[in-house]
Amino acid sequence: MEKRILIFTATYNEIDNINTFLDNIEKLKIKLDILIIDDNSPDKTWETVEKYSSLNKNIFLIKRKKKEGLDTAHKLAFKFAREKKYNYLITMDADLSHNPEVIPKFIKNLKNNPFVIGSRYIKHGKNKTNFYRFLLSYFGNKFIKFVLKINCSEFTTSYRGFNLDILKKLDIKDVKARGYSFFMETIFLIHKNGYFIKEIPIIFEDRTKGSSKIPKTEMLRTLKNLFYLKFKNKNDK
Repeated sequence: MEKRILIFTATYNEIDNINTFLDNIEKLKIKLDILIIDDNSPDKTWETVEKYSSLNKNIFLIKRKKKEGLDTAHKLAFKFAREKKYNYLITMDADLSHNPEVIPKFIKNLKNNPFVIGSRYIKHGKNKTNFYRFLLSYFGNKFIKFVLKINCSEFTTSYRGFNLDILKKLDIKDVKARGYSFFMETIFLIHKNGYFIKEIPIIFEDRTKGSSKIPKTEMLRTLKNLFYLKFKNKNDK
């Protein structure tokens, strides 16, 4: 039986990237659907998505009234995928930092794995960004791995795949972290529920258009959430 696949991305002011993002996925010639959740982008990214959606039955848009955050968008996408009976959910960024050509590798690996994450820090993976961001990301992920004692090299990317047929015990609503810390806690929850984490190499390309949405306070929030998870896990044992 053919698997139903949903690609999801969250957008906020991605007018310079959204056309290329959608075109690149369509070029794959794979039968899949695309869900975009837009937080009422002031640059009207959602208008472009509406035009694509009107011409392509496999592209869906959820436009929210205000900026509600990355974590809530991912939770909504997870809910959408379950309700619409998709087998696989693959999430990624819309700023072209994640190459859609890796999507077939996600699909292949999801056949026998509950969760697949694209990693910059395993063999053949690369992080093509400026030196400061590279160091911050590389050692940040190393530190998270050390603290949480989870055998995974990548905690902070959104390029990941979920086999919804296997992940029966995973309830994404249980993730409490806000912002980008959401990605770290999701892996913690997957690991805690006993699911295997499969890593595949990706090459991360820094965005060339638009501006980053990562707030300056994100590092502090991640550290706070990291130690919350550490002590929560200790108390639960």
